[in-house]
Parts: sequence; C-alpha cells; structure tokens
Amino acid sequence: MSAGLSGAVGGEVSAGGAAGGRAIGGRTRLAGVVGWPVAHSRSPLLHNHWLARYGIDGAYLPLPVAPGRLEAALRGLQAAGFAGVNVTVPHKEAAAALCDRLEGAAVRTGSANTLVFAPSGEITGTSSDGEGFLASLRAARVDPNAGPVLLLGAGGAALAIAAALRAAGVHELLVANRTHERAEALARRVGGAAAISWEDWAGRLADVALLVNTTSLGMEGHGPLAADLSRASPRLVVADIVYQPRDTALLRQARAGGLRTVEGIGMLAHQAVPGFEAWFGVRPAVDEVVIELLCGHGRESPGRAGAGRAGAGKAGAGEAGAGEAGAAEAGAGDAGSGDAGSGRANPGRANPGRANPGRP
Repeated sequence: MSAGLSGAVGGEVSAGGAAGGRAIGGRTRLAGVVGWPVAHSRSPLLHNHWLARYGIDGAYLPLPVAPGRLEAALRGLQAAGFAGVNVTVPHKEAAAALCDRLEGAAVRTGSANTLVFAPSGEITGTSSDGEGFLASLRAARVDPNAGPVLLLGAGGAALAIAAALRAAGVHELLVANRTHERAEALARRVGGAAAISWEDWAGRLADVALLVNTTSLGMEGHGPLAADLSRASPRLVVADIVYQPRDTALLRQARAGGLRTVEGIGMLAHQAVPGFEAWFGVRPAVDEVVIELLCGHGRESPGRAGAGRAGAGKAGAGEAGAGEAGAAEAGAGDAGSGDAGSGRANPGRANPGRANPGRP
C-alpha cells in the first residue's frame, strides 16, 4: 500500500496527510507527488489543506518511485484512476519525455512537474516553477520588468525562472554560477541572457533591479551565500527561493541595508495552484494561512526589520503548471523550488505575497 494510505476502515482508507483524517472512498479523486525520495515533501500537507478548506472529496498522496520505475508507476497510477501527479526530483525530465503533450514552460525547459491524466489515456505535462516565482513577485507588488535581473545559479530552478522572466518581457538577464559553463549553457538555452563571472556578480548590483538566488547556498545544511550588497542600487529587490530557513542570511542582509526582499515560501505555494485546479476543479487561494502552514503549522514567522517582507497574497497571477524545481547543481547548486519539498538541496522552493514596504 502507498505510504500515503493507512488505516483501512470498512472498505475505505484514510488519507495520511489529509486534514481531519478524511476517508477515501470509491468516488474520491486522487492525485499525488512522485519522487525519490518523497517522504519530506510538503505537497501533501498543502493540497490536503486545500481539499479540506473547499470541501472536496479528494486526497493527495506521497508516491515514492525509484529511478527507472517512473513509466511503470505513471501508467499504473493513470490506470488506477488518478487525476494526475506532481513530479519532483529526479524524474522531471523523464516525465516530460513520457508525456503525450507538453504545454507552456515545459516545452521551453524540457521538464515537467505537473502531469494531468486524461480519460482518453493522454498525459499532458506542464511546469509551473517559473510562473510560481512570478506570481510570488506580483503578490509582493514587485515588477519583474523594473530593470535588469541578476540570477544566481544555473540548475533546474534557475532555468524555469529564467525562462519565465524572459517570457514576461525581461530584456536584460544576467546569469552567474560557480561553474561558469553552466551559466553559459543556461543563457544560450533561454536566449537573450548573458553569463557573467561568479566572482564579478556583486559588482553588477548597482545596475540591477532584481537579484534572485536559486542556489542551495543559504539553505539548512549548506553554507551561506557570501554576498556583498554594499554596492547595490537602493531600488534593488532581493529574492531568495530558499525557504528552509524562511528567513535566510541573504534576506536579512538585504533588509539591514534597507532593501526590499522576497522570500521563497510564496513560490512554493503559488506553483502548486495550477495542478490543484487541474485535478480538483477549484483554483485555491494562497493566503497567510497557507504560508504559515507551510512554514510550520502556524508557527509565528520570524521578525522583520528594515525594508520588510512580502507576505501571502491571493493565488492567481499567471501560473501555468505545478511542480518542483530541480536537483542540486554543480557549482553553487540549485535551491529547489517547486514540489513543496522540505528545503533540501534536491526539492525545489518559494515566497508569499503581501508586500511590507521594505522585503516566490
């Protein structure tokens, strides 16, 4: 039996992650997250919260699938009547290759983190990490087109975000990664971007409107991102897709310098919206309750100083898929964004949406 199911009762089972221990019956609509490992994922917590909030007879389950078993797992889940799944590391590119059709960002990035199973047997793959990041910016009242953007990292999350920024009309996009060849490869792939030296990125901050950290630096269990923000323009907004911890050293440093900041937890929430809507027919809200749930079951958020933070807002601004960002990369690594994972180096991440003057 799946790790997400337990406690058979009179022909029904309860959803382990479902709020209130709701029963799963023959008419329950099912979805889940496929990955290896997957026990750490926060996606079941988030989706089952939404199911309870909207009174939907559904359940969202963690589905551990080892490498090399993805096709068999997807075909089995589809045959068993699942509405679809999120896909997290290490399966996103393999999932895209198994889809009958790719849409939106999945076409540009060659990876899929949300799969929708049609009754006809067709599998459609999409990706929402990039749009989830843009939605978190909009919720924080940050304009991605305010000026040049500097992206740190060249992994799966960076690719998704870079593609979304270019599609949103960002004209000047700089990419820095400790392995410079990876930055060059990402810049070529998205087009209209330029790779710069990792050693030189801090010197470009005077001309940049948005700095985005997509590396694993600053994440729990990883070293901090050594950043000199002293030359930053006063208009600079600093975004960090790391969400474990929620308040990273980079964000604290930016606020201490009077800069606005954008946390990673909002991207985590916003990227999940399109998948939930596709599987369960309701577009869920990303609000403060959701943000606090993802931050630790309503635990009080860390205090904010200086420019403040962007809080939770309503979901809705242009998401196009769902899922998770990417595995840890060579060089600076990939922070991980989407699947609603734990904040380790593989599972990806994001940010809320209410703007406090001054903070996905």
